[in-house]
Amino acid sequence: MGHWFYRNITEPGKLPTLLALTAFVLTFLITRSITRLIRAGRGPFKNISPGGLHIHHVVPGVILTIVGGFGAVGSGRHGIAAAVFAVVFGMGAGLVLDEFALILHLDDVYWSANGRKSVEIVVLTAALMALVLAGFSPLGVNDVSPGERQDRASFIATIVINFCFVLIALFKGKVRLAVLGAFVPFVALFGAVRLGRPGSPWAQRFYRKRPRARARATLRAYHHDRRWSAPRRRLQDWIGGAPDRLPVRRS
Repeated sequence: MGHWFYRNITEPGKLPTLLALTAFVLTFLITRSITRLIRAGRGPFKNISPGGLHIHHVVPGVILTIVGGFGAVGSGRHGIAAAVFAVVFGMGAGLVLDEFALILHLDDVYWSANGRKSVEIVVLTAALMALVLAGFSPLGVNDVSPGERQDRASFIATIVINFCFVLIALFKGKVRLAVLGAFVPFVALFGAVRLGRPGSPWAQRFYRKRPRARARATLRAYHHDRRWSAPRRRLQDWIGGAPDRLPVRRS
């Protein structure tokens, strides 16, 4: 266990990634805590609005991400500079992705139901970075043996097959499985063999003239959403705060 931890986590080449991930998670948590305090009117924190212009924290996030990214490219994977720029990049990425929904919708949806997308993308990004630190590589390259690495045909075939699983899962509307499947191939296979979600490119292409398949896909998606949507929303609300309730419209 100790050897695995040193080889996959604490080896010098991966230290910047570990620092970036730590800074990313801590920045997101601290930012969410501050914004929730501002929303509740507690503490000394206030929105930054010079001249009446509300400066969202995605703005300093973009600056930190650019500085950290270019600095990391120039400093390599070792040394104090690499560690410092990794932390700067992680902080910037945390600030940017905390307002991912704002960038996506080009609107201030931070405390709306659409704002949950920011929490979801942050959790997904942190999970993928943790997989990288644990030794997983995109498209299952880590599962290729040294002998297969020498056999170029087998190596390329492995990557192509895993990529096809990811692509099919993505076309079937299973975005989370597709992204995770890029690092864990069997997850992508699970998404590739199951029915596509209604409205997905796969369903529009292959279920158009198959009413029974379309009905099964709709029913399966309904049961899946009914089972998992509420727990997922509660988890997102616990992490990022519950969105504002829409006022009841009276006729």
